[in-house]
This record gives sequence, C-alpha cells and structure tokens, in this order.
Amino acid sequence: MLSSQIAFAQSQDSALSPFETSQEVIEAGNFKLYPTENMYTFLKLDTRDGTIKQLQWSQEDATRFESNLNLWPLVEENERKPNRFILYPTQNMYEFILLDQINGNTWQVQWSFEYSKRLIVPISN
Repeated sequence: MLSSQIAFAQSQDSALSPFETSQEVIEAGNFKLYPTENMYTFLKLDTRDGTIKQLQWSQEDATRFESNLNLWPLVEENERKPNRFILYPTQNMYEFILLDQINGNTWQVQWSFEYSKRLIVPISN
C-alpha cells in the first residue's frame, strides 16, 4: 500500500516542469517568470497564448531590457486558456522546450544576448 502511495505522489509531481520542482518560478496571473542559468535573465511566458519575452535586469539602464522572443501568439484568441503553455529547461542554458499542454505541440525556444539568435521554432505541430 505504501509503495502505491509513493508512486501516486511521484506521478503527481511529474506534471510540474523541472523549474517548478527545483527552482522558483514566479506566477502572476496569466504569466510565469522562469529563471535561466544567467542570474540577470528571465523568460516571461504568457501561459494563455505561448508568447515569451526575455527580461534582463540590471543596475544600469543601458543593459536593462524586455524583448520579444515571439511576436505572435501560438493559438487563436478563442483557444487561449490560463496555464495552457509551460516551459521546460534543457541541458543547454540558452534552450528551453515550450509545451502546449492541451494539444501536445512543442517548440524549441532559444534566448540570447544577441537579438538575431533569439528564436522559437516548432518541433511538433
């Protein structure tokens, strides 16, 4: 009986992204703020439509910014729901996997200090 309770608890935890089990993800309404391995850089995900912004904080105005990783929502307006999208880190500090928890579609997300190297590309759609 105890082993089945442990297995159930583990399966419940597996629904969370690795960030949500090991690092602090900040939730604010329809948005989640994901830390990266760079202490100054976060990714801000709109969990309803999959849009992501790269945030960099700094003590200096010249290096503080918010920049779009994708300009267009990944789902139509009538399909947007809170917590539809979630980010998963990879072993590459610049790469994440974006998952649509409703239809299973995935995207490769890459943040960078260089604008031309930022991207979101479909893996499966």
